Amino acid sequence: MNVGELELMALPPCHVLSQFYVNKNKELSCHMYQRSVDVFLGLPFNIASYALLTHMLAQVTRLKVGELIISTGDTHIYLDHVDQVKEQLTREEYPLPKLWLNPVVDDMILFSLDDCRLLDYKSHGSIKAKMAV
Repeated sequence: MNVGELELMALPPCHVLSQFYVNKNKELSCHMYQRSVDVFLGLPFNIASYALLTHMLAQVTRLKVGELIISTGDTHIYLDHVDQVKEQLTREEYPLPKLWLNPVVDDMILFSLDDCRLLDYKSHGSIKAKMAV
């Protein structure tokens, strides 16, 4: 975030802090705080992106992956997303995919899209909803 450009943004950034911690078992955990989160559209992306970041950082620092902890302030479902949330809650749960990271990458700057894959990923069709700004 560049605070000098806040007036140019549609919304101020929701992610305001992330802290990484290494425990005695050499596991890297991430605790991320967001001031505001749209549970239907934003939170799934936030979980996936911070999980990926934690895995990438663990790999390049030669640590095991620990926990992802997300704390939120204004946590909400918009009224015009209620039908979509209800639809999502009726869907069958699929097994989680496996994350594969290219094991030869040892520097965060060197990761590319080809170095990250989801294996055995299965999903339902998309559910459309308008982004609130």
